[in-house]
Amino acid sequence: MTINTSVAESPTLSRYYDVLRAGAEAYRDGRDLLPLLADDFVFDGPIAGRVAGGARFAHGVRGFVENVREITLLQVVTGDAAAAVLYDAEMPGGAVRFSEFFVFDGDRIAELRIQYDAADYLAKGGR
Repeated sequence: MTINTSVAESPTLSRYYDVLRAGAEAYRDGRDLLPLLADDFVFDGPIAGRVAGGARFAHGVRGFVENVREITLLQVVTGDAAAAVLYDAEMPGGAVRFSEFFVFDGDRIAELRIQYDAADYLAKGGR
């Protein structure tokens, strides 16, 4: 297990956050995100709830990418099969703190659980 403030220890995480940081124009339809997700990918978050399937998740991520101005990693914990990331996302109305918990299947993300204050996210411009 490695604890730091960089996703460099995990090529999958590094690519995932590159996609989130690239902006809406680069995101397009999520074509750079989808190859990072396992065929049986599952997402769980405060607004969407539990979602099965990478395509549905990629569609939802577009709203985040369109509004996030900057992501500041605060703490990253990586292991062979899982990771946890704490970060602040600068939204139009201010920063929102996120924690993301990943389960990997090889070099792909099999499961992602996100925790954040949904009301704060929406109030600061998230969708």
